[in-house]
Amino acid sequence: MRSDQVSTPPRDLDRGRGPEDTVPPLTRIIRDALDRLRAFDRRRPRVWDTAVTGFWTVAAVLDYTSGGWRHTAHEDVTAPEFLVLLMSLGFSLPLLWRRTHPLAVVLLMTPISLVNVWTGAVVQASLLQLIPVFQIVLRFSFRTVAAAALLFVAPVLSGGFRIPSSWGQEVVSYVWGLVFVVLLGIAVRTRREYTEALVERAHRLERERDQQARLAAAAERTRIAREMHDIIGHNLSVITGLADGGAYAARKNPERAGQALDAIGTTSRQALSELRRLLGVLRDDHPDAERTPQPTLDELTPLIERVRRAGLPVDLELHGEPTARSLTPGRQLTVYRVIQEALTNTLKHATGPTSATVTLTYSRTHLDARITDTGTGAGRAADTEEAPLAAQGIMGMRERAALYDGTLEAGPLPEHPGWRVQLRLPLEDTHQ
Repeated sequence: MRSDQVSTPPRDLDRGRGPEDTVPPLTRIIRDALDRLRAFDRRRPRVWDTAVTGFWTVAAVLDYTSGGWRHTAHEDVTAPEFLVLLMSLGFSLPLLWRRTHPLAVVLLMTPISLVNVWTGAVVQASLLQLIPVFQIVLRFSFRTVAAAALLFVAPVLSGGFRIPSSWGQEVVSYVWGLVFVVLLGIAVRTRREYTEALVERAHRLERERDQQARLAAAAERTRIAREMHDIIGHNLSVITGLADGGAYAARKNPERAGQALDAIGTTSRQALSELRRLLGVLRDDHPDAERTPQPTLDELTPLIERVRRAGLPVDLELHGEPTARSLTPGRQLTVYRVIQEALTNTLKHATGPTSATVTLTYSRTHLDARITDTGTGAGRAADTEEAPLAAQGIMGMRERAALYDGTLEAGPLPEHPGWRVQLRLPLEDTHQ
C-alpha cells in the first residue's frame, strides 16, 4: 500500500449506512412478510377471519373424530358423542366474529363451556375462548376485560366444585392460560398505543413544522413588504415633489428646474440601488448578492436633505447625547424608517404651506423621536382612496416599534393644524 493511501475503518463505512442497512437480513424478511400480511388483512379482513375459523374448526372436528377428547374427559363423563361434536363446533365456529363482536362471542361460548365442564367431557376446543378474550383485552376497557375473564373462569370453577378431581388438571391450567393471554394482550396493546402515539406525535410535529414555516414565510413577506414600502414610497414621494417643483420652476427659473432634474436622477439611482440590493438578497441563485448594511441614524441627515430638496422644509433637533452603542443596528433602522415614513406621509398628504420638525431626545434608558408638521391635511385623507395606504404605513411603523418593545403614537396635533408621530424606543441595555 502506498504511503498516501489511508484505509477506511469499518466503523466509518457503517456511518454511511441507512437504517435499513443495519437490520439483519432474516429480521428484514420476517418484518416485510408481516407487513404484507397486515396490509392484506386490512384490505380483506373476512379472508383472514374465515381462514382462522376454518383452521380451528377442522382442528376441533379432528379432535372429535380421532377420539382425542376422551384423553381429557373424566371417567364419569355423561355427554353423548353428538353433544361433544356440537360443543366443538360451538367453540370454533363463533371465532368468525371474534374481532367484530368479541364480547358477544364470549357470551355465546359461556353456556357451552358450562355444559362442557358439567358433563365432564372437557373438550380441548374450550380453550378457544381465550382468542376472543385476547381481542377484548386489545380493544376494551379493563372493566370489560374483567367481565370477560369472569365469564371464562366461572364455568371452570363450577365444574371444579362438581368434580373435585378437576382442580389440579383443569382449573389451574385454565386460570394460567387466562393470565398469560391477558398479560400478552396488555403487552401488545401497550406497544400498539405507544406506536400510535409516536406516529401521532410525528404527524403533529410535521404539522407544527409546516405551520411554523408558513408563519415564518408570512413574517418574511411582511418584512419585505415593509422594506419595499419604505424604499419605494419615500423615494417616489421625493421624486414627485421634485418633479412638481421643477415643472413650476421651469417657467420662471430654468436653472432651478435643472437642479430639480439632477435631484430626481440622484434619488432615482439611490432607490434603484436599494431595490437591487433587497431583491439580490432574495434570489437563491445569487449567493454573492450585495449585502450593504441597512440605513442607520448616521444617514438621517442625507435623508432630511433629500426631503428638503423635494420642497418640504425640515428642521432636525437633537437633545441629549447618545451613549456609545446606545442603539443596536436594528433599533437605528427602526428610528430611521419611522422618520422616513412620517416625512413621506407629510410630502404625500399635507396641503398648504407645510414645514416639519424632527426631534430626537436621548435619555438614559430611551430614545424619543418626535416628527411633527404644520400641514392642514396631513394624512389624513380619511375620505380618499389613499386612506388605506396611510393606515398601512402607520401600522407598519407600529410593528417596527413593537419588535423592540417600543411604542408609537400617531395623530393630529391638539394645539394647531398638523400631524404628530411619536416614537419611544428603549435602548439596548434596558431590561423591562
